Amino acid sequence: MPLAQLITPLQLAERLEAPGLVVLDCRFALEDVDYGQRSYAQGHIAGAHFADLERDLSGPVVKGHTGRHPLPDPQRLQERLRDWGVDNDSQVVLYDDGPGAFAARAWWLLAWLGKRDGVFILDGGLKAWHASHLPLSLDPPARREGTFTGKPDMKLLIDAEHLAKRLGAPELTLIDARGLPRFRGEVEPIDPVAGHIPGAQCAAFTDNLGPDGRFLPADQLKQRFAEKLAGRAPEQLVAYCGSGVTACHNLFALALAGYPLGRLYAGSWSEWINDPSRGVARGD
Repeated sequence: MPLAQLITPLQLAERLEAPGLVVLDCRFALEDVDYGQRSYAQGHIAGAHFADLERDLSGPVVKGHTGRHPLPDPQRLQERLRDWGVDNDSQVVLYDDGPGAFAARAWWLLAWLGKRDGVFILDGGLKAWHASHLPLSLDPPARREGTFTGKPDMKLLIDAEHLAKRLGAPELTLIDARGLPRFRGEVEPIDPVAGHIPGAQCAAFTDNLGPDGRFLPADQLKQRFAEKLAGRAPEQLVAYCGSGVTACHNLFALALAGYPLGRLYAGSWSEWINDPSRGVARGD
C-alpha cells in the first residue's frame, strides 16, 4: 500500500460509518492558536476528533534550544492516538482547512511511529468538503479507547549537529518549504533571524498544490522534485521549514510522487538560528 494516500470528500463521506475509521481534524493557525479548537466547536466532519498542533502534535518549547514546534514525546503521542480510538490497523483520515500542512504533520508523526498504511489526507481539506456541499456536525465524536502502539523511527530524522556537518556534501539535497521571500531573507514575520540554511533550495510547500488547493498529479510532483534532486539519491534528501510543520507537506508530496521518505530536520529554521555559530544564507 502506498505510504502517501489521498482521499476525496465524496470518498470520505461514503466511508464515515465504516468500522475502524478514525478522522482527525488538524486545523490550526499560527497567528491565532485557539483558531482550530474554536473552528472545530463551530462544526467539523461527523465523528472527527480534534488534534491540536501545539497541544497534541508538538512537544513543549524550550526557549533558546528548541524550534517553535518540537516533536511530541512518542509515548504521550501514542496515548493521544489511543484516546482518539486509533488501533494499529485503523484507517485514519486527516484534514485541515485545505493546504494540508497540519494534516501532513500528523501524517508524518504516524509514519514516524510506524503506522504507514491506511493513513489518508483529505485532498483539498475542509475547503474541498464545503465545495462538495457536504455537511458538518456539532456532535462530539463517539469515545473509544484504541490499542495503537508504535516505535519512533529515528532514521527519519536528522538533528542540527549532524546536518551542520553534512552541509556542502555533494550527495545532500536540502529543501526549505517556506515561501521564497522568507527563504531569501527579504521578510521574516515569525522568527528573529531571516534567511535560510546554507546550501538549501527553496521548495515552497504551496507549490505542491494546484489552483484548486488539491495536490498536483503524481507525475507533476515527481518532476518538481526531480529538478531539486538533480540526479542525487532521494534517500539523502532532508526537508525543513520554519518549525518542522510545512516540511512534512513536502515529504508527503515526495511520497505521493513515488519517492522514498526523506529525512526531516524537525527543529528547522527556528531551532537552527538559536546557535549563532550556525551559518545563515540570504538571497537565492
